[in-house]
Amino acid sequence: MNPTRRTVLLAGAAAALLPPLPAFAAAPKAAAATPPYASYWYPDSLPSGTPGAGITWRSLKTWTAAGDADLAFNAASVPLAPRFTPTPVNTTARSGQARVQSLVSFGPTSSNPSQGSASADYYAFTHWGYVDELVFWGGSAGEGLILAPNAPIVDAAHRHGVPVLGNIFLPPTAYGGQLQWTRDLVQKDSAGHYPLAAQLVAVAAAYGFDGWFVNAETGGGNAALGADMLGFVKELKSLAGARGQRVTWYDAMTVNGSVSWQGALDSQNQAFFQAADDMFVDFRWSTASLASSGTTADQLGRSRYELWAGVDVESNGSDTSVSWDAIVPSSKAHVTSIGFYRPEWTRNHLPASRTPGDFHAADRRFWTGRSLDPSRPDASDPWRAPAVSVADRSTVGSLPFGTVFNTGHGLRWYEDGVVTSDAPWNHLGLQDRLPSRQWVVRTEGARPAVSFDFADAWRGGSSVLVDGELDQPSVVELYATQLPVGVNTVVQLTHRTDEGSVNVELAVATVEPGSPGATPSYTYLPVNSVDEWETVTVPLTGVGAGGLRRVGVRLTGAGGTVRWRLGGLVICDIALAPEAPTDLRITAATAGDLRFAWSAAPGPVRHYELHRLLPDGTRRFLGGTGQQAFFVAGLQPEQGERAARFELRSVGELYDTSDPVTVTHTW
Repeated sequence: MNPTRRTVLLAGAAAALLPPLPAFAAAPKAAAATPPYASYWYPDSLPSGTPGAGITWRSLKTWTAAGDADLAFNAASVPLAPRFTPTPVNTTARSGQARVQSLVSFGPTSSNPSQGSASADYYAFTHWGYVDELVFWGGSAGEGLILAPNAPIVDAAHRHGVPVLGNIFLPPTAYGGQLQWTRDLVQKDSAGHYPLAAQLVAVAAAYGFDGWFVNAETGGGNAALGADMLGFVKELKSLAGARGQRVTWYDAMTVNGSVSWQGALDSQNQAFFQAADDMFVDFRWSTASLASSGTTADQLGRSRYELWAGVDVESNGSDTSVSWDAIVPSSKAHVTSIGFYRPEWTRNHLPASRTPGDFHAADRRFWTGRSLDPSRPDASDPWRAPAVSVADRSTVGSLPFGTVFNTGHGLRWYEDGVVTSDAPWNHLGLQDRLPSRQWVVRTEGARPAVSFDFADAWRGGSSVLVDGELDQPSVVELYATQLPVGVNTVVQLTHRTDEGSVNVELAVATVEPGSPGATPSYTYLPVNSVDEWETVTVPLTGVGAGGLRRVGVRLTGAGGTVRWRLGGLVICDIALAPEAPTDLRITAATAGDLRFAWSAAPGPVRHYELHRLLPDGTRRFLGGTGQQAFFVAGLQPEQGERAARFELRSVGELYDTSDPVTVTHTW
């Protein structure tokens, strides 16, 4: 999206007008291609017998980065973004008090694809502004106990400023746990150090995630094992802290080595809490035990908000009955933070026929509340959604900023309003920085519905759809920002009116609201209304010198139902197209299953996109990734071709693309 021009592209335009095809170099003969999966290990010794189908048993003790064949597919590419807390959008959400930890199982322990898959049915979480720590939950006695989060999840979380922890799960004996695995984890070398602590830190550093969640639930231990575990956690925390990583302890094993869930911070687990960065308090808590836990944390000189009070939502989600006043009372300071166990219920409880829209509606109900508008909490809602209690955060703090409202999954893939792949997909690493407040609408009239929509998009898999009568002007707030505004700063909107007549204006505010829940003081700048995709550039000259603090749109209807679609938003003062990657090559091949690799483009790159050049001159999207490697399965010859031809491009923050690099695969 070039800020110096205004572009009109029809949704029915040809897929591409391509230059003459370049000369292609044949790829060197490649090894057999196998799909890359997220990594998982046992601490040291492996189970007896043989693993089940699709399972690979590995020892963490013997892991090396150099020997990790899938590291290029699994290493995150996005650094942890800084974030800030804007003025809360309602009077009930608080900053500096309770935070949210989310324990999520994104897929199975084994055979969990490293870089997405050909399905739109995925937990494509978008409410990152309320979360302070994400745990990549999983592990099983028959597959592996130590899980490294896959790169798409880390990239999406980091883009929103959320650290991601790998999971260490030592299961109860009833679920196949063996005490030997606990002893393996805390083994010491001849110098008295814990070699697996160093291995865990090395894995997190190589993969680019932020530390470990330690959940020791295998019973049968004694005081000596408890002492070894405490020593292990202390060394893990020391080594992790030196690398900018963190450690969370789960309230299970006690200092005497037995497993006894306390539901509190007390003498049985206090030493582990002191050794770690924070602690997940088991679901057995009560109002009294959380109150005493907070007091104990205060007495230790620790923040009570480093305690996550466990809330099990795996079975009932936003229908779960919770004693909210024990955690986040509305009339006094919050007692502890919140630890959600398995909030992917918002996807899993839906029928098999679920759509991406069904999932996002359920997820918005969970995180925003029954009102579906965080600026208007429903006081009668028994589910106290995070938006009601916890102030959201934003990472939109520097230029350039661009988004196409891509949620990280879709029914098709669009480029400039044209479908370039009709296959469903998911890849969370392609998710944009998304609005943290879904969705604030300020109007004196009927509130229109606002949602991520998958029926059409400008780019990626989704757009924002506003649907309603619009009997009064409605401001849809999009982003809280801390962006500078210079003489050359512009905003670009790519939008389309699908039904009805609507006047569109850009809404910008240069001053933070003076108090929680207050309406920003907006300036409205005209944007024309069109019934086909159009990119419009709006200069910000004259809006004020305070920098940009809020960005939204004001929509005014002319009577009747309006369906208006927002496909992209860019804020920038200069646009520089990214440079191209180099050395695109096929590193492994089995029939139509190919592993690609390349060298990174110099300079900033948001992600890379791989296309197949078809004999008729069109391009088919195969996938995108932030990594420098990609796997494609099931390719077949097209239209009698003897060799498949591929293009790779760098994609910048504003979705400008580089020149392509190319490679062929001979059938």
